Amino acid sequence: MGNIQTALETKIRAKINPQHLELTNESPQHGLPLSAEKHFRVVAVGDIFSGLSRIERHRLVHEAVAQELKEHVHALSVQAYTQEEWAKKNGETFASPACLGGGKREGIR
Repeated sequence: MGNIQTALETKIRAKINPQHLELTNESPQHGLPLSAEKHFRVVAVGDIFSGLSRIERHRLVHEAVAQELKEHVHALSVQAYTQEEWAKKNGETFASPACLGGGKREGIR
């Protein structure tokens, strides 16, 4: 685990105190080395999300790692659930979409 990933995990755990946390470095899926630590996917499960809208949940996670988002991390995919929602999903999450290369896609200039 790299320094950025460690910082993200530490800060998310401190702010949200999740019962379950998955933090995946997806940089290689975007044509970057794992060491780049630019793209991450978060799955967080906690009571703190109860009664919050999807956007409020995302904001809570983003607030926890605001410094890393400002200074280093390019993309952060967030899936935030209550324990009840997580149980209904049987731990199934959705995969991040395939990287299309941003401005390198055909037809984009």
